[in-house]
Amino acid sequence: MTRILGIDPGSVKTGVGIIDCQTQKLVHVHHVTLKVGRGEFSDRLKQIFEQLTDLIHEYQPDEVAIEDVFVAHNAQSALKLGQARGAAICAAVAMNKPVSDYAPRAVKQAIVGRGSADKTQMQHMVRVLMGLSESPSEDAADALGVAICHAHHRETRIRLERHR
Repeated sequence: MTRILGIDPGSVKTGVGIIDCQTQKLVHVHHVTLKVGRGEFSDRLKQIFEQLTDLIHEYQPDEVAIEDVFVAHNAQSALKLGQARGAAICAAVAMNKPVSDYAPRAVKQAIVGRGSADKTQMQHMVRVLMGLSESPSEDAADALGVAICHAHHRETRIRLERHR
């Protein structure tokens, strides 16, 4: 069994999703949206780092998957998102966890079947795939989607390695 932590980074809200995968069976473990507010930016980055470090310590994931930066029209927003992503990666690396990156379109393709899926479609499919009674928040659904995407890619990689 492998435990995967998926992260949808954000400078105000960061989605977190944790799943267990055993061959092709995926099991929901935990999801949450870390809300760091709109205070000093350096304080928000510190909160992202600390809260993720605490979650990693508590849930002991084997691997971490994080969504890549979405290039927005606003360069300042993209820079802040990149810095939030960096804080999340640092939390994983500081806890000696391997980190994999996934483009937003790749995650949507893996979960919904279309790289241009909207937030509502992601929430619905994550709820169905994880057998949840209600849809998680947008950020948590995206994070669970990143974890599921990683689980699928990981399983494919393992199968390919067996055939070599």
